[in-house]
Amino acid sequence: MPRNTKGYGAPRNPKEIFKSLSRLIKMLREFYPVLFPVTIVCILFSSATSSIPAVFMQKVIVDIQTFSASGDWEAAKAVILPKVYFLIVLYVISICAMTLYQQLVAIMGQGFLNKMRCAMFDGMQNLPIRYFDTHKHGDIMSHYTNDIDTLRQLLSQALPSIVQAGSVVVFVFCIMLYYSVWLLLIVIAGIFAMMWVSKTIGGGSAKYFIRQQAAIGKTEGYVQEIMNGQKVVQVFCHEEQSKKDFNEINNALYEDMFRAHAYANALVPIIMNIGNVLYVIIAAAGGAMVLAGVPNLALSGLALGVDILVPFLNMTKQFTGNLNQVTQQINAIAMAVAGAERIFALMDEQAEPDDGYVTMVNVTEDENGNVTESDSITHKWAWKHPHNADGTVTYQPLRGEVTLNEVSFGYEENKTVLHDITIHAKPGQKIAFVGSTGAGKTTITNLINRFYDIADGKVRYDGININKIKKSDLRRSLGIVLQETNLFTGTVMDNIRYGRLDASDEDCMNAARLVGADDFISRLPDGYETLLSSNGANLSQGQRQMIAIARAAVADPPVMILDEATSSIDTRTEAIVSRGMDALMNGRTVFVIAHRLSTVRNADVIMVLDHGRIIERGSHKELLAQKGTYHQLYTGSFELD
Repeated sequence: MPRNTKGYGAPRNPKEIFKSLSRLIKMLREFYPVLFPVTIVCILFSSATSSIPAVFMQKVIVDIQTFSASGDWEAAKAVILPKVYFLIVLYVISICAMTLYQQLVAIMGQGFLNKMRCAMFDGMQNLPIRYFDTHKHGDIMSHYTNDIDTLRQLLSQALPSIVQAGSVVVFVFCIMLYYSVWLLLIVIAGIFAMMWVSKTIGGGSAKYFIRQQAAIGKTEGYVQEIMNGQKVVQVFCHEEQSKKDFNEINNALYEDMFRAHAYANALVPIIMNIGNVLYVIIAAAGGAMVLAGVPNLALSGLALGVDILVPFLNMTKQFTGNLNQVTQQINAIAMAVAGAERIFALMDEQAEPDDGYVTMVNVTEDENGNVTESDSITHKWAWKHPHNADGTVTYQPLRGEVTLNEVSFGYEENKTVLHDITIHAKPGQKIAFVGSTGAGKTTITNLINRFYDIADGKVRYDGININKIKKSDLRRSLGIVLQETNLFTGTVMDNIRYGRLDASDEDCMNAARLVGADDFISRLPDGYETLLSSNGANLSQGQRQMIAIARAAVADPPVMILDEATSSIDTRTEAIVSRGMDALMNGRTVFVIAHRLSTVRNADVIMVLDHGRIIERGSHKELLAQKGTYHQLYTGSFELD
């Protein structure tokens, strides 16, 4: 399978890694301006206290050498024991500091992830529909699971370990410099060997850990896709091919994970054994220097002896051990940076633009036709239009007049889907679109509610360019029943109320009665309180669609868009729903998309589309009289694809 050489799976250079890491730390500081520095102070204090014993050991060895010559052990106790007691007190304080910073790390780590998930989800709600059309949903879900988990490991384990171990390395290095430059030079040589190994092996590990995150997202995306289409897979006996495709994707993930962990597992023992070798070299070289009486070069000015060599050996062990701990976190950092880049990519996605300033408000109307904005639901609406030029506000009654003037559009550049579409829907009219699959019927409705913005032409709503209308208000004025029904986890009542969150139970039940859904809902085990899950899997397709229609009805919008609203309902049920739909559409501007031509016979205007162009328009009788494409469709001499 070809390897991904660009995008998330590509190796990142140190500058990009540092940039992502810096952004994470900056966000952490912004979220926790007090806890963050307090935690750092606690970690540094704990690290400093763990470095001090070497100094005490040197002092105690000198004291023992001094008092062993005189034999005055009582005086030795008086000198040595206070140092021991002080060290014990220091360790107790260090334990308290360590416990405190671990608790603070837990608070900040989980809180940070909570805020990140909220930030991702909030930003995702503002993304254009185009983003979800071009990204697999399973891969998006991976941001909230695997990618977030890499940040958890970074914040709760890797970063605290790096800060603590790194500060210990700095403290111990300074103490070594204070005691012996000669021995420190040997340690520095060992550091260069460790750095070379870390760069060689750790770099390879980081590269494959970054690829691993992208491969996980791809694998989860494929699994989610197959789960959603499992019926199709089984109907067409596609199981073996699905297994083959999954094996290819899964093997690519295995390859990246294997190589990542192979490098990572090799790094730790090599670094550890370099530290052991360094310990032996320091012991041998230091012992030889002591026996040879080599003059010591140190900031302390102390002569090189056993009192320097013994604590120096312990410091060497401590130094290499903490350096090894730092190198162990390279993998966690690499994974976290890969996850962070994917998360930041989602967070940095350009939000759906909305420059609209005209809003939809409820109004009351007096006998003279003057409208006044109202805070209560009046079932009468107006467009509130502020004028920046003079600071005035005008209210234009919402009539439901929709006009498309010479509109052309393509989902992709240089691939035009709609060509020069001109439509004038008068208030209260029922406009029907018919045509074969891919003719552009749904695309027209997507432009009316601004799921996509047009390249050429104008779309006007009550004479107002829809680009001037705030998107939330534009869509609130449009009741939409989509071809694909989506129900959410919750009760039947909750799903109907989704159309208008402030609707009462009675409003929801009235909407269900209007569209003929009340009968079957009342026969459910718990009626309107029946719990739905898995997109209403415990209901038939027709029942699910009827709930979706009731959801649109409770919104009580001035304009309705019905995209194959009765496509999943049988003929008998369709007759029941049609009566309710007629009541629902009364007095509203309605756009209907239907394959069943029987459902559009009573439309005021029927538009026949072919390859993104309107080829015929007129009433049912007018189109039949023309004996064109619609006549062929209706009489069955030509069928819709």
